[in-house]
Amino acid sequence: MVRQDRKVSQDDRDEKAPHVLVVEDDDTLAAEIVAELESRGFKTDRAADGREALSTARSGQFDIFVMDRMLPHVDGLSVIEELRQSEIMTPVLVLSALSAVDERVQGFKAGGDDYLVKPFAMDELVARLEALLRRPNSSRATKLRVGPLEMDLIDRKVDRMGREVDLLPREFRLLEYLMRRPNQVLTRTMLLEDVWNYRFIPQTNLVDVHIGKLRRKVDAPGETPLIHSIRGAGFMLRIQD
Repeated sequence: MVRQDRKVSQDDRDEKAPHVLVVEDDDTLAAEIVAELESRGFKTDRAADGREALSTARSGQFDIFVMDRMLPHVDGLSVIEELRQSEIMTPVLVLSALSAVDERVQGFKAGGDDYLVKPFAMDELVARLEALLRRPNSSRATKLRVGPLEMDLIDRKVDRMGREVDLLPREFRLLEYLMRRPNQVLTRTMLLEDVWNYRFIPQTNLVDVHIGKLRRKVDAPGETPLIHSIRGAGFMLRIQD
């Protein structure tokens, strides 16, 4: 019996590839994002302003949107709000140079699913898109639930099994970062870069101090410790299955 291997055509691969709409008015950055995504196997379309984004998003079948916040004609958050009002619940990764907590909150309130601050590494952009694509289609997360912890990204509240955990803005951001990466070792460099947006890493105990304060709030006496120091490596939010 002669075995006939089925050849996979380019059309077959394209059908399976996630379809991304990249909304970015900076031509150079847009080209870099599109080139990176296509090299990773994504299909891409690009819109250069808010009006074009709305028209393209409504007319096409996309798996995910990459949405710059500051756009000509209609800003990115308004685009997201209009899409949500039209019951288009496709996941959105917001790109912005605005990194303050209040700015991130506005992104989530508008309907964004994740928020990436410029400048960013392309590897992180791809990783965040892949994480969003793994979520169930019916969920546009405004809450994170990891083990006994629940975080409301809109109201900025944290609850541990009915006990409210009162956090300062930086502590909230730090815990959010941990909750998005449970059971992963997170180095001090990763935390300084991603939570504090440091590109030059100083010699500092800043992370250790904040982790200590966060641990005392999250892990109350008598509760199973969740935040652990990993000797010589970093920290981990350890959740038992």
